[in-house]
Amino acid sequence: MSTALLLLPDFLLIVCGFCLCRWTALNRPVWEAAEQLVYYLLFPVLLFNSVMRSPLQPTQTLSLTLGGVAMLACGIALAFAVKLWPGVDARLHASGAQVAFRFNSFIALALAERLGGPTGVAWMALLLAIGVPICNVAAVWPLARHGGHSYAREIVRNPLIVATVLGLVANLAGVKFPEAVGTTLQRIGVAALPVGLLAVGAGLKLGGLKASPMLTTAFIGIRHAVLPLVGIGLALLFALSPEQRLILVLFASMPTASSAYVLAARMGGDGAFVAGLVSLSILLGMVSIPWWIAVLGWVT
Repeated sequence: MSTALLLLPDFLLIVCGFCLCRWTALNRPVWEAAEQLVYYLLFPVLLFNSVMRSPLQPTQTLSLTLGGVAMLACGIALAFAVKLWPGVDARLHASGAQVAFRFNSFIALALAERLGGPTGVAWMALLLAIGVPICNVAAVWPLARHGGHSYAREIVRNPLIVATVLGLVANLAGVKFPEAVGTTLQRIGVAALPVGLLAVGAGLKLGGLKASPMLTTAFIGIRHAVLPLVGIGLALLFALSPEQRLILVLFASMPTASSAYVLAARMGGDGAFVAGLVSLSILLGMVSIPWWIAVLGWVT
């Protein structure tokens, strides 16, 4: 199975959500409730469970960790710098900036397992555990500022950030839940991906990306062209092993997080614009991920 085919089910779920919302009795009010379920329960439980169970061993993978953090910092800086361009709509920028640097954890883990085996999954889990709180904090900041919300209050109340922090604390404390509790948490978290992607499709408007072609090009360009190139450069700079190079470039090449739409919709951003960006990012990822992996092979 190619990496492109691994992405296909996620895109098809978005298409299913779009069709269900437009042509069945499951209309927008149903999906607005689903968005809240995903945002306040399913995604937080998934993040908590994933981070808590991740084998955090930063001392053994320091260079890989530094490479991942540097790549994300570059993406965040570039996304925020776009606001300085003339004529940029503040609401659209606040909503879509997160698309340029956030990543799809589900796809990342699936591809890491396929291409790197158990060791690849462990390395990717470490990058995810460190990257999720960084990206969530950076994603909340422009939305909170634009919406006139207290940034500190939004950070403290943001369920995705709270879940990640609690997961890290539980991981470091060595918390182990009884089997029944662990299984329940796992099953709740498993529902996050399909319901979240269906909600993305349900909120999709075909004209969403037309709101700002310039921002669309900038954010998608950063996510799918600039950051993978930065990842390759950092992999060479830190002299990573071939296996760790692959994981870092894979991490840098990910489509954006499907929860970006949920965050924008719940914080008063332009949900349709972000839904379009997420859909386009996943579609492009089917082509760009194999391409950047091939580029890594050519330069090394």
